[in-house]
Amino acid sequence: MNLFQKTVQRENQGRPPVWFMRQAGRYHSHYQELRKRNSFIDLCKIPEVACEATLGPIRDFDFDAAILFSDLLFPLEVMGMGLRYDEGPKLDWHLRELSDLKKLSSGKHLAEGLLFQARALELIRKALPSEKGLLGFVGGPLTLYCYAVEGSHQGDLDSARLGIQDGRFQGFFEMLCELLVENMVLQAQAGADVVAVLDTCAGEFDFGTYEKNIVPDLAIVLKKFKERCPQTPVVYYSKGTGPDHWKSLKGLPISCMGLDWRHDISQVLSDWNEQWAIQGNIDPHWLFLEPKELEARLRSVFAKVQQLPQSFRRGWICGLGHGVLPKTPEANVKLFLKLQKEIFS
Repeated sequence: MNLFQKTVQRENQGRPPVWFMRQAGRYHSHYQELRKRNSFIDLCKIPEVACEATLGPIRDFDFDAAILFSDLLFPLEVMGMGLRYDEGPKLDWHLRELSDLKKLSSGKHLAEGLLFQARALELIRKALPSEKGLLGFVGGPLTLYCYAVEGSHQGDLDSARLGIQDGRFQGFFEMLCELLVENMVLQAQAGADVVAVLDTCAGEFDFGTYEKNIVPDLAIVLKKFKERCPQTPVVYYSKGTGPDHWKSLKGLPISCMGLDWRHDISQVLSDWNEQWAIQGNIDPHWLFLEPKELEARLRSVFAKVQQLPQSFRRGWICGLGHGVLPKTPEANVKLFLKLQKEIFS
């Protein structure tokens, strides 16, 4: 097993691995050069180009794991909602009424329209050094639902909230489920060491709604996936959630919990290290600080983690609490990696 895999299994006795969400993205000169020659859609859908986009940060920053360069909204496209990128993702229509569910296509056969992700993963796996980990990913059912209704995961999400009660969420989930599972399976079979489920909308709903309406459907997806890929761990990242949310996930087949930046990582490792591997969770905004200030803050966080018993951090995957932001200085990304390896090696 590579370092990343060992850590997901909470068996790492050495330096914690590092990877960042959106480590291949607009801040990176390698991505910018690729983007000059390719549309965003082509970056995702041409496997050779997606492979190159994925590998750039590994070469330039020496992250310990690569994550497939893609987008979590493609299942909505194959379900019939259309998808284009014009200053961000745009759907052709939104799930505004219960009757709109009739416009959607469903079934695992739709995953044939997502095979470009599996093919990219196969290429990445062949090109990636054996000591590096590889993540596939999908959007969580709730997050995909919010995009289907609102076209975004931001704003008041009033229609999405109403749809939890009027049947749109459950109807959407029933049409999405087999497709999402099949997509995860195809990624695992293509060589992903883990499949991440990214639920950036999780914290936008009150805990009662999350526990009653969201967790049961997430459990269905994960159970179906693990029945077919029992050896492939699942990483679950949720933004805006806290200990109550995490407790509601205890019975689910999750190996690693991804956190946003709102939590003290040393405290989370102390409290939850026996339940899951923990991923995160430096504030992405810190990477805009002056180098001396960034180094001081990182040293403070790393020192607190280093003081924990080794058994508490055997499952810590070091990274950010969300994705790398556009215009992040590359020098600060390099500083983060350099410092982390210096302190923990």
